[in-house]
Amino acid sequence: MRMGGDGKIALVYDCGSTNLRVAAVNEEGEIVAQKSVYNSPRPQPGGKPGWLIWDVEEIWSKLCMLTREVLKRIDERSLSSVIVATWGADGVLIKRSGEPAYPAISWQCPRTQEVIKELVERIEPYEIFRITGYQILPFNTLLKWIWIRRNAPEAFKEAYTFLMMPAYISYRLTGEFHVEPTDASTTMAVDSAKRGWSPEMLDLAGLDEAFFPDWREPGEVAGYVTDEAGRRSGLRKGLPVIVGGHDTQFAIASVKASESEAILSSGTWEILALRMKSYLPSREAFENGALIELDVERGCWNPQFLMIASAVLEWIRKMFYSEVSEKPYEVMVSEAEKIRPGSDGITFLPSFFPGSGPTARYGVPGAVLGLGLKADRAHVYRAALEGLSCQLRLAAELMERSFNVRLDRIWVVGGGSRNDLWNRIRSDILLRKIVVTRFTEATVLGAAMTAFKGIGLFRSLEEAKRSLSYEPKTYEPLEENSRIYEETYRRFISLYEKLSAIYLR
Repeated sequence: MRMGGDGKIALVYDCGSTNLRVAAVNEEGEIVAQKSVYNSPRPQPGGKPGWLIWDVEEIWSKLCMLTREVLKRIDERSLSSVIVATWGADGVLIKRSGEPAYPAISWQCPRTQEVIKELVERIEPYEIFRITGYQILPFNTLLKWIWIRRNAPEAFKEAYTFLMMPAYISYRLTGEFHVEPTDASTTMAVDSAKRGWSPEMLDLAGLDEAFFPDWREPGEVAGYVTDEAGRRSGLRKGLPVIVGGHDTQFAIASVKASESEAILSSGTWEILALRMKSYLPSREAFENGALIELDVERGCWNPQFLMIASAVLEWIRKMFYSEVSEKPYEVMVSEAEKIRPGSDGITFLPSFFPGSGPTARYGVPGAVLGLGLKADRAHVYRAALEGLSCQLRLAAELMERSFNVRLDRIWVVGGGSRNDLWNRIRSDILLRKIVVTRFTEATVLGAAMTAFKGIGLFRSLEEAKRSLSYEPKTYEPLEENSRIYEETYRRFISLYEKLSAIYLR
């Protein structure tokens, strides 16, 4: 059955580092058809062990295949536009012909570690944060440029420009080059106050603004589907392609949150973010580990904390529930609901990626403490939900101190918003209201609304959001549980403080 026909449909290329998806979304924000396929970096041919790259031609081919499958399920007369949202920090040096001048280095590749020490000798880390809103992270795009300049200088001689991932896929659709602010703000090379390149940061990689294409804003028309792209993907020639960008920003923009309400995009990683109308790169925000990225709309910034989340729960599934072949997460939740709040004294420290998130300052890896002979896998899973919620509370407290806000409630979107038990635990531990909506696919929703704005269906994102029926569900803290969790949270913080003396020696 083909969906659509009366209203408009936007086609969203939702590209993550583990999954590529093409989704058809109608004006009500509903996904009417979608298809996805696995995505993963691969070892670089001829590179050192551990070097990882993206095969951009493979990604493009997969997206074309997915597009053809989705087009079979919709009325193509309803298709109004295409928009691309991808993960941040990665991109590709390309020649004028569009061929890569050097492989697209993955954010998971360790090679840039060697550049960090050199960088901090040239510029103070807080100065980087003041200019860019970014902490020094191994996957920052700027570090890749410096590494390539030093280790493969011929690549820059052959390169015409550099495209971030969403702009590269848009180029394959339209033949047009551009750079846009949401993904550019993940490079650690943008002057975030001015919403443009920072000459000082670019100079660290021996680059200047002339090397890059023109800036375009999300929601503008990037170009139109070419003959070649149409042959590969099945899209009709001349279909508008709307400027997209970083997936996180579309997820944040999809929610009707005020400046005193945070948005939690919960998936493999969690991002706790705000939409603010001022840029506040304070010393305290820097020391607390915050990031500040550019919003989908001008005049807004997205202060945020990045922390590991469902990747920890997936590790538990593999370790303790591998024999459960059908609906394993339903089994995990069902078992954990039988365990009392506080997990009988078991504390789970979820810092499986030390050096990231609100616990970064402690340098403590993941740990489970308080195990006894009566503990079982359900205890571990519930303790993990509680530990992740304690991590979130710490992030919320740091957010309030860093940006002088009081968070009234937190809107949760993404796959992690579907876990009812986790939402109840979040509310009890954070002592705040947790709100979820019927739209769990926030990146797709935000991108689709931006595309509809781009074709003139809505005058603004706010108008687009007013047209949607969110059907919010609110979780409020239960006093009895919250009293128990106060001790859980105190123990959580105390363990990090005490263990840091061991791991930071």
